[in-house]
Amino acid sequence: MAIKVGRGATAPPFMVMDVITSANARQASLPPGAPHVIRMEVGQPATGAPAGAVAAVQAALQAGLPMGYTEAFGLPALRTRIARHIADWYGLDIPTSRIAVTVGASGAFPLAFLAAFNPGDRIAMATPFYPPYVNILTALGMQPVMLETGPDTRFQPTIAHLERLSAKPDGLPDGLIIASPCNPAGTMLHPSELADIARWCHGNGVRLVSDEIYHGLHYDQPLATAAALSPSAIVINSFSKYFSMTGWRIGWMVLPEDLIRPVECLAQNMFISAPHIAQICALAAFDCTAELDANVARYRRSRDLLVAALPLAGFPRLSPAEGAFYLYADISDRTNDASEFCARMLRETSIAASPGVDFDRLRGHHFLRFSYCGAEDDMALAAQRLKNWT
Repeated sequence: MAIKVGRGATAPPFMVMDVITSANARQASLPPGAPHVIRMEVGQPATGAPAGAVAAVQAALQAGLPMGYTEAFGLPALRTRIARHIADWYGLDIPTSRIAVTVGASGAFPLAFLAAFNPGDRIAMATPFYPPYVNILTALGMQPVMLETGPDTRFQPTIAHLERLSAKPDGLPDGLIIASPCNPAGTMLHPSELADIARWCHGNGVRLVSDEIYHGLHYDQPLATAAALSPSAIVINSFSKYFSMTGWRIGWMVLPEDLIRPVECLAQNMFISAPHIAQICALAAFDCTAELDANVARYRRSRDLLVAALPLAGFPRLSPAEGAFYLYADISDRTNDASEFCARMLRETSIAASPGVDFDRLRGHHFLRFSYCGAEDDMALAAQRLKNWT
């Protein structure tokens, strides 16, 4: 008799992780002296944690500070510093009771979804989307609802998208996930747009989950946070992107009052606490703004270079590069199979990029995503290789 498996066992892969494996294999296969693989497939800054944060960790280890469990919502000093950061960036006074330190943004999403929604609930999001949104929701028995977007709305959802759902048999969704700046398109909800969506969701009983992990990585548009615009919104942020701390697995949430204790209980049972050592690193990272802002300046230069160079290399249709460190390229004039196209590009140019099918399962075969958070010299070299390849 066969032993059954759970619903989560059928979760699809996060395909960019498979691309990483292919890129690693390609690099390992190259002979000495061959052009190296340029990594444009993953949103991992080429820089590591800021020097001052690393020094704080080294000092804590040398002092013999015990690295034990912290409170489920994190070190009080870190939560207080996050509250100060929110005040500095957005002029918003958030009590530390509403701040939860998490095991990265990836650890925050299941906490948010489990606390806010029930199995069978319908949660809307724009396509293209960050794949784990759908995969986590599905594993938890919730139903993703796709809002098909395009260049006309900068790949962002609108109230019109949401109101069209009300005319359908299932009606309005139970929740909406937004991301600004977003992955994979690198576009933003402008402050007035975010305000309109936040008010609409709160007024219509739709729980808003705002993914703000790319805040700080914005170039021309101002930032706004959903925490300032809706008392019922959940905000998720991370130290991975602006703070360049991907491997430390540390993030935070700003919770509405009604979800503080539910999320705390879930966190106690699922994670106990975020790693103590990562929290020490995160606390010190707030004092490293000069280094972090220099990173952003490098991303801006790479963005400007690629926006100018990629159209000359056969990629003329690019998403507006308003934030994060991604360009979403329409390659429908070159292929109907983005996965094969990316595999061939890796094989023939040693450039790794992510196929759009990871982000949009219906239209993604016609798109790929370039990440430009790698070394600045590599981004310039990639532009030249692609121009020669075309």
